[in-house]
Amino acid sequence: MTNKDTATKEWILIDATDMVVGRLATQIAFKLRGKHKVNFTPHVDCGDNIVIINAEKVRFTGNKMEDKVYVRYTGYPGGERFHTPKTLMSKFPERIIELAVRRMLPKGILGRELYRNLHVYAGTTHPHEAQKPTLIKL
Repeated sequence: MTNKDTATKEWILIDATDMVVGRLATQIAFKLRGKHKVNFTPHVDCGDNIVIINAEKVRFTGNKMEDKVYVRYTGYPGGERFHTPKTLMSKFPERIIELAVRRMLPKGILGRELYRNLHVYAGTTHPHEAQKPTLIKL
């Protein structure tokens, strides 16, 4: 059994250019959780730190770019807001991958802790060069 002290965490760099959002998100969630490791423990954060670049170049299959709807609630009466991926991509391209991955992680304290290991950036530059992330091809 692995605990927080004995978990070996690595830094992974993923280029999201021309990747389908859902398929990319499942693989990211799998690696964030640590299920690809031999010493996987379900109740411990033993996954890797993941840096995703080129988030604005992901794609959807079919007509999801216009038909899919993201719903959020402001907290006020009548405060339901709706966005399509097209409008979300123009303002916050990172948010599409973040939402897809966050909803695939476990709900609760562990899921929130795992989500902190995800770093998504719209361009090719990122501030995690000092960690020397290894580029993997998905």
